Amino acid sequence: MERTDEETLEPSQPAGPGGLSAAFAFNAADERRRRGVRRMKAFALSLLLLVAVVYALATWASANGAGGWTEYVAAAAEAGMVGAMADWFAVTALFRHPMGLPIPHTAIIPTKKDVLGRSLGEFVGENFLSSDVVRERLRSVGFAARLGAWLAEPANADRVTAELSTALRGALTVLRDVDVQAVVGEAITRRAHAQEIAPGLGKTLERVVADGGHRKAVDLVCARAHDWLVEHSDSVMAAVTGGAPGWTPRFVDRKVGDRVYRELLRFVTEMRDSPAHPARGAIDRFLTDFAADLQSDTATRARVERLKSEALARQEVQDLIASAWNSVRAMVVAAAEDERSELRLRARAGLLSLGRRMAGDPKLQSRVDDWLEGMAVHVVTSYRSEITLLITDTIASWDAQQTTRKIEAHIGRDLQFIRINGTVVGALVGLLIHTVSRALGA
Repeated sequence: MERTDEETLEPSQPAGPGGLSAAFAFNAADERRRRGVRRMKAFALSLLLLVAVVYALATWASANGAGGWTEYVAAAAEAGMVGAMADWFAVTALFRHPMGLPIPHTAIIPTKKDVLGRSLGEFVGENFLSSDVVRERLRSVGFAARLGAWLAEPANADRVTAELSTALRGALTVLRDVDVQAVVGEAITRRAHAQEIAPGLGKTLERVVADGGHRKAVDLVCARAHDWLVEHSDSVMAAVTGGAPGWTPRFVDRKVGDRVYRELLRFVTEMRDSPAHPARGAIDRFLTDFAADLQSDTATRARVERLKSEALARQEVQDLIASAWNSVRAMVVAAAEDERSELRLRARAGLLSLGRRMAGDPKLQSRVDDWLEGMAVHVVTSYRSEITLLITDTIASWDAQQTTRKIEAHIGRDLQFIRINGTVVGALVGLLIHTVSRALGA
């Protein structure tokens, strides 16, 4: 009737197709629990044997005229045996066939393991992965306030900053430069082709001219032109005399060249020194008209677009766009590695500021909590079946005998109290029934 684990359990069998994870294997802690189950089984069996002996002695004493009290003791002991046997059957039927007999609805755990797994998955899905439960639980946690208080601590902000820097360096290391360059180049080119630049350039130029911002550029050009003429007078003279007809006298060519040079130098000097020079006004009018044409003249806008397309198509421009990634990557990696870099200092300051705001601003806390709740609800509602399937598939992959051993090791000791209680309660009930029967004259 009372069988040892060695008699009732077969050796552990190999796991099924899903495999038995190492975390579920029978370990030393389970073996300690199993010894505790054995002790409780021995105690429950000893109690059953005790009431059996009491029943035999009480029956013998009653038959030999020991007195009426022996009938009460025998009735209590008899009911105690019945209660103990019934509860032994119920507890044993969870894990194996009682006495090895294939009685229906016994050995529930090894034979119904997969059904229990599916039921557990459905129970978890319906009662733990519902949107109301998730929202209520997250709201009670107050995640935003706790996260804010945690981030407001400088040590925690430093830790998060360091982890983010490590993650950023790792991501930049994993990315292939050629792939990123291709993506960046394609994105910039596509965006440039998709948007007409002439109207924007026209508006910008119009504002610059209206504010007089172009005048510094004109001043610079005039000053550099004047300096160049002063330093390269021979070049100007050579250019003029070199273009003169061959039949003109040389001295005439020199006089003409000198005249041209002096007039050109005077013109540039006057433009440099006179803000109200007519040539400056002509430049202002030209730029104003050009700004208007960029915005409204179809032909001008079309020419600008053609120039843009031609410029983007040049290999030099594409190489320049692609090389921008290398510069950005090197800059970001260097900043991420340097604890005193502006990037890490700003990230740390941002985390501290965010933490203080989240810790003290109820409105921000509410927004963050709402966002987290919405995200969590979306996950559990969208992937509820996958989550519950993980439970059912995991349980299905467990070996039936190994599962039985492990579950019995965890809850078997408490289940033995059912047998003990059945013995005690059965005896008391039997005594009560016999007493009532005697009182009623039965």
